[in-house]
Parts: sequence; C-alpha cells; structure tokens
Amino acid sequence: MTANSILLVEDSADDVELTIRAFRNANAQQEIYVARDGTEAVERLLGSATVPPPRYLPALVLLDLKLPGLNGFDVLSRIRSDARTRFLPVVILTSSTETSDLVLGYQLGANSYVRKPVSFREFLGTTQQIAGYWLSLNVVPPIAPAT
Repeated sequence: MTANSILLVEDSADDVELTIRAFRNANAQQEIYVARDGTEAVERLLGSATVPPPRYLPALVLLDLKLPGLNGFDVLSRIRSDARTRFLPVVILTSSTETSDLVLGYQLGANSYVRKPVSFREFLGTTQQIAGYWLSLNVVPPIAPAT
C-alpha cells in the first residue's frame, strides 16, 4: 500500500466494483486496495506471523461490517488496539440500518458511519463527499513506527 491510498474492506464483488467506479467518477486519484474479508484486512494493516507489517498505511479505510471470518467490528477493534493504526481514519461503509450497529461502530472507534445509498447517483455523491473530506481536508496525526 501507499501512504495516500484507500483500503476498501468489502466481500461483495459488486460493491467493490461499484465503490471503485464511484471513486474514479469522483476524480479520486488514490489507489484503492481491496481486502475481501476481515482477516485479509487485518493482515494488510497489521501484518501477521507470516506477513510483516506494511511500510505504509492507507490514508483511509472503508470498512463494511458484514464480512466473512472476522466481521467489521472485529477488524475495527484490532485497528484501534494497535499503536500504529489507532488513529487511522476508518469510515464504516455499510448497508446496515441497525441502530445497534451504528452505536457499536462508534463505541469501537469508527470515525464515521455511512450507509450505502441505493442508487449509483447517490453513491457517487457520497463518495465525492468522503473523498473531499477524508482525503483532502482531514489531517491525521503521524503514524507510530512498526515495532
């Protein structure tokens, strides 16, 4: 990953394609990396027994909640429990309308909770706003070095 990239954590191939297309239509220049499940997301961000931690972290994580293996809440908990990723911007991007999901997402440290719009036109507007704020205006603290 590169320092100005996006990590999209999404298991639905259709939603991956839609999200990448929407960001490209919104003129987002960031490279988008995809993790198809929670375990892959954690490995890409924190490393594992067989994979070293990445040299660079993405500028933004877009996190679905309903994932195979580790769900989005588990991924978020692991992100927030590591010094290197504690302040990494994480936007939950989900179709869930459950109030309990919203509350738990914020309790675990999500920076934002965005419901996926149904129409592509609305989704395009949403991605423009996400890109404009999180990738242009937002300033994050320095990332702690890997240990």
